[in-house]
Amino acid sequence: MTNVIRIEDADDPRIAEFVGVRERDLTRGEGRFIAEGTVVLRMLAAAHDRGDQFLAEKILLLENRVEGVSEILAQFPPEVPVYVASSDVLDRIAGFHLHRGVLALGRRVSARTSSELLAGLPQEALVVAAFGISNHDNIGSIFRNAAAFGADAVLLDDACCDPLYRKALRVSVGAVLAVPYVRAGSMTDILTALSAQEYAIWGLSPGGELEISQVPGHPRMALVTGTEGEGLPASVLSVLQTARIAQAPGLDSLNAATATGIALYTIARIQGRLKNA
Repeated sequence: MTNVIRIEDADDPRIAEFVGVRERDLTRGEGRFIAEGTVVLRMLAAAHDRGDQFLAEKILLLENRVEGVSEILAQFPPEVPVYVASSDVLDRIAGFHLHRGVLALGRRVSARTSSELLAGLPQEALVVAAFGISNHDNIGSIFRNAAAFGADAVLLDDACCDPLYRKALRVSVGAVLAVPYVRAGSMTDILTALSAQEYAIWGLSPGGELEISQVPGHPRMALVTGTEGEGLPASVLSVLQTARIAQAPGLDSLNAATATGIALYTIARIQGRLKNA
């Protein structure tokens, strides 16, 4: 197992990045982020092993959690330090009661453009594109849905919040570390990149021309989701094929993550991606 180092002082400079994690957003600098919880730690271990997108820099654990996550810790190389602390010290470090008792500092090591990511996908692919998603719960849920239904990539415009934000990463149960993604450029940039790779692009809208189950299959399909409140702008909908999700009367729309999940499930069935469908 990686060496375990005990921390007795909440001001120890070796764990400075974990101090006040609720208030700090490490995703704003150098691609660094906080992974929280056992499930996300396991996903970070797998991502570190692949080495192409994410690496772990250090781990901080509640002292009584070490044995329970020893199998995961063994997946990290010895140079990744593992710090442990008592409940009192850990709470003073984090700035709140950290009942999960598992934190890790990770770093994104490379970034691609939308065109570069799409060029590396298989001939039969399913992509999610999301524009203007500002809610971290929705971003995390979109990634969780993408992983659950076998999407090959997620494309986010630069108006979306960062999926490596601690809450978004936690809500995604680590799927942000598993599903390839790009967060850059405008809606126009992303749609142009999808068109250049001959994707059938479908915008999700309550007024869509086809019900989602009626969308014809295509080897390369992209589902486009808009902002939580207004959805996709009319200027975008006017140049896309559009699909709606049938629902009971009295409500005009679903939230972005729910709509994306339903649509992904339906398109994944159409493409034959689901084992038990």
